[in-house]
Amino acid sequence: ENYTVVREFVLLGLSQTHKVQMILFFFFLLFYMMILPGNILIILTVQGDSQLGSPMYFFLANLAFLDICYCSVTPPKMLADFFSHHKTICYNACMAQLFFLHFLGAAEAFLLMAMAYDRYIAVCKPLHYTRLVNRAVCYVLVGASWGGGFIHGITLFALTIDLPFCGPNTLDNFFCDVHQLVKLACVNTYIVELLMFLNNGVVIVMCFALLLISYTVLLLKLQTQSSKAKSKIASTCVSHIIVVFIMCGPAVYIYVLPFQAVPMEKVVALFHTVIFPLTNPMIYTLCNKEIRSSMWKLVSKYILTC
Repeated sequence: ENYTVVREFVLLGLSQTHKVQMILFFFFLLFYMMILPGNILIILTVQGDSQLGSPMYFFLANLAFLDICYCSVTPPKMLADFFSHHKTICYNACMAQLFFLHFLGAAEAFLLMAMAYDRYIAVCKPLHYTRLVNRAVCYVLVGASWGGGFIHGITLFALTIDLPFCGPNTLDNFFCDVHQLVKLACVNTYIVELLMFLNNGVVIVMCFALLLISYTVLLLKLQTQSSKAKSKIASTCVSHIIVVFIMCGPAVYIYVLPFQAVPMEKVVALFHTVIFPLTNPMIYTLCNKEIRSSMWKLVSKYILTC
């Protein structure tokens, strides 16, 4: 009852040097000006080209949209803080940031599993593909990804919102995350730590392991395919595997041992929440001739119209 309730948290950010902050601001601003329109172009291309009506492109458009949402959680606050000497975030905004970060991050992991299922059926059961991965199934898989992400996010949010914060309020990062907030709680949080680990770390490891197993099976299946099919399937699988590693690798690094000091945690979190998500759809696009051709036609048509 004598505790002083924490109403805001102080963010140390990426750097305390003004010159470094300005360099980082212009770097990230340039990055967003180039990559963000690319993700929007992917969505417009898939929606506007009837030849890209297969489930693979449907999932790709949803991934691009999900990545745009995910990269709208922490970067706006981070960019604004580059011009602030005293970087703070209020309690409610901190909880909201935590919820949406894990909600959208988990939804993306589940969507990657849906994309792996789509590729598995296309390679291993091609004769049943149109029946097992029809439009209705695609909508169910995307809806399940969002629903699973929401359950994951709201569970972590519920575990964190009841924690009393009454002492230190400084976070050595540029955003609010669950494992840092638990360290600031002024009660014994071993049970909370265990529950958060089971909800966060286990989910990430499970998704990562299932994705690696599924793509390993696909690569082994290549031995029975023709040379032309091998090239196409290998190109698709390689791009998927790259995205799985750059998406799940940093998450495993940060959250599997979330309550211990992790070297370079801030740098890994930066790439995990800001850089990698926007580049994921671009990796898929660069490895796919059909969507590259459709994107060029769309851009050319727009230029000619102007």
